[in-house]
Amino acid sequence: MAINHPEAPARKVLIVEDEGDMCLLLNIMLAGKDMELEHVKGLVAAEEFLQRETPALVLLDNKLPDGYGLDFIPYLKKNHPSVKIIMISGYDGAAKDAALECGADIYLEKPFTKAQLFQSLMDLLNEKEPA
Repeated sequence: MAINHPEAPARKVLIVEDEGDMCLLLNIMLAGKDMELEHVKGLVAAEEFLQRETPALVLLDNKLPDGYGLDFIPYLKKNHPSVKIIMISGYDGAAKDAALECGADIYLEKPFTKAQLFQSLMDLLNEKEPA
């Protein structure tokens, strides 16, 4: 027998970011938005996480201690095709074009606003911002 829950479950978001300040900022920006946030500091840890769970969305930094997020996008698309990807980076337009060509859904250039981040998440998760 199925149990009906009045509230939708939180969407899981994996944050792949090595900078502590940026991770803290992302957590603050997304607090109270009915999202379950998980954080890893590199690509190896992200791959290990993705072997256990499939998040709805990955917030992926480009420059990480163990590689480039850009190089990780094809792995995500092949092994988790339903996962939405937001690439976050402080690099120029060439990185943006490459990320989108590799399969990122959205590219946010640092610094970005809370509104830009939240709108990107809602666009990808097909949700409307609560009133």
